[in-house]
Amino acid sequence: MKKLEVTTGVYWLEIPEAQLAILCGCPADVVKHLMKRGLILNREEDGVVFETGPNAILLSDVSIDNSNFTNLAEFPVLQMFYRQGMILPNHPGNTGIKPLLIGHRDQVAAQSEYIYRGNYGLVSEEEIVKTGIDEETAHEMMRLKMRFAFDRILPTEELLDTRVVGSETVEIRDGVTIRRSAFNEFEIAYNGETVTVNLNLEPGESYRPAFHLGAYRVEREYFGVVHIGEGDGWDSERPCMASLITFQGKIYLIDAGPNIQHSLTALGINVNDIEGVFHTHVHDDHFSGLTTLIRSDHRIKYFATKLVRESCMKKMAALMSMDENSLAAYFDIHDLKFDIWNNIDGLEVKPIFSPHPVETNIYFFRTLWQGGYKTYAHFADIVSRDVLEKMVTDDETKSGVSRAFFTDIMEKYAQRADLKKIDIGGGLIHGNASDFADDPSPRLILSHTSRPLNVEEKEIGSNANFGTQDTLIQAFQDYSFRSAHEYFTSYFPDVPAHELSMVLNSPIESFNVGAIVIRRGEVPQSIYLVLQGVMEYIERGKQRILSTGSFAGELSGLKGEASPGTFRAASHVQAMVIPSEFFRTFTQRNELYDKILRLYDRRMFLLNTWLFGDMTSYPVHTRLAETMDPVRYRTGQTLPMDNQRELYLQEAGRMEIRTNSKCVETVESGGFFGEESILYHRPKHFHARILEDSEGYLLSHDVLKDIPIVRWKLFETYQRRLKCLEN
Repeated sequence: MKKLEVTTGVYWLEIPEAQLAILCGCPADVVKHLMKRGLILNREEDGVVFETGPNAILLSDVSIDNSNFTNLAEFPVLQMFYRQGMILPNHPGNTGIKPLLIGHRDQVAAQSEYIYRGNYGLVSEEEIVKTGIDEETAHEMMRLKMRFAFDRILPTEELLDTRVVGSETVEIRDGVTIRRSAFNEFEIAYNGETVTVNLNLEPGESYRPAFHLGAYRVEREYFGVVHIGEGDGWDSERPCMASLITFQGKIYLIDAGPNIQHSLTALGINVNDIEGVFHTHVHDDHFSGLTTLIRSDHRIKYFATKLVRESCMKKMAALMSMDENSLAAYFDIHDLKFDIWNNIDGLEVKPIFSPHPVETNIYFFRTLWQGGYKTYAHFADIVSRDVLEKMVTDDETKSGVSRAFFTDIMEKYAQRADLKKIDIGGGLIHGNASDFADDPSPRLILSHTSRPLNVEEKEIGSNANFGTQDTLIQAFQDYSFRSAHEYFTSYFPDVPAHELSMVLNSPIESFNVGAIVIRRGEVPQSIYLVLQGVMEYIERGKQRILSTGSFAGELSGLKGEASPGTFRAASHVQAMVIPSEFFRTFTQRNELYDKILRLYDRRMFLLNTWLFGDMTSYPVHTRLAETMDPVRYRTGQTLPMDNQRELYLQEAGRMEIRTNSKCVETVESGGFFGEESILYHRPKHFHARILEDSEGYLLSHDVLKDIPIVRWKLFETYQRRLKCLEN
């Protein structure tokens, strides 16, 4: 057996005699890591060129680890199906062996349903009609879907083999066995040889992206487009197709593909800066980054037609084993109407249906300006003219599309925009550049491909490097000062405007990536309000990401004390620089000083916990600190004490999380109990027993329910504790 570490938390295990190549762990973009490690290569047999790669996947015991998706098997399975040829008739890669999913029964079931929804989206006319589509259109959409599916929607079990790993040893194939030795740890044996695989991430560890992007600064134009992805799910050097729109100083994403956090950080953008995301469809190269947007202290707006949104909810529910309506707990849902201009705070958006195996809408964006509208079109994903025309049939009982449907789609694709980005991925489900050779748009960006543009394509359109920006309407105002005004107004709502104006007259300074803003042990001479970018706070070996709108050095500066930690720019950062002495006078004049100091210890405690340390801004920490109810428990007491929906956050002492018969976890300072009651109204599985006299705080459901990153971490913890209980 040959075992290799592919990347953080991912291993390759090869057993040639048993015809097994096991991918152990499958986070986002793992196929790209395999390509870069040389574990996926081209080979030729009988004149056919195809790829090598894994034929089995060992899944993590949990779907989330350190707030990252652990099991995203869609693209590895697609690589097996089509690029290795395992599903293609008469292909040399089709040896009769199916892709194999191995793991806990819950994760195998979740991945099977998630892959099913990723392949097909909505699977019946009834499901389509429930999204508000009329029956005639739903029938035509289903005919199209069946044509993409070669006239049959296959249940996942016909496409994949599975092995459920419980507490006993299980044979994988041809004498290769596996057993779970501990939570998320496995022993794989063959012919007397044993290999161990540990899929747990270390505390604070994340899966690494497959490529390096560098550092960039984004200008917040009145209306502009930043190009943040021109590749596809197989491009090992570039992010997947996506764009970022700046409008009146606000930032919107179009799609959220794998490792979107890496892209945002490279651009100096904090997750809390994102106003909303426009979603095109649920294939993983446009979908899997949605959990990054959940890691915010407010619900980011989610924009799509209800058709696409329902498809997204079903796939997310399958992936996470949660209720379909749970998406609304993490995002502020806004359903858009097809074929009309939907007004979103002045930015007008028109979704257009686009033929694809799953429900897809492409977008036109516009805003009024001198001389008329300026327009951007984002076409991900589309179909080529030749492929769609071959689907045309007059027989409504057969799969395919009508001539009128074909003509309508081609006319919509051909509409002019000042800037248009086009999917040219080719094949059966993507577009071709040649279809846009006569497009009236003055600037075309050719995207969604893993290869360089050929000569013919270079005559049709342009390529775009990561971080390049097209300005459609220039900004003649500095939105940073507007952001500072909004932050101060929300933080100090009772302070008179003229008092706020004094503070807001402070300068704004830029910091390069890696710059230390305040050193540990230094008495800050200035306090910094983070307006753009990603700032890190490092204390006692722990690293936390500060939200945009947070203060750096506020409490140390106010008290004239040494900073207990270091503040550092993790990206390009813009911050308002306020002299500490002046800020102290401002807080005293407006009777804020004593309140800030009174909450100091609580806020610092929150900042140093895993649950509340990342991406929770000044007002969120303040709101939590104001509502935290101090409690003490004696050794031997049991929680919960009643049926209230509260979370207990431990500050001192020690407790254990238990069922009636088993200890699942021991909790010390910074740990918590009660996530089950916050998520699901009433505890079902766990209680806590105090091992040593303990002090802590109770936080109510009402104050936690609208903080997505906290809710996400509670869900992750609940899943992990359940799996530990079972194991």
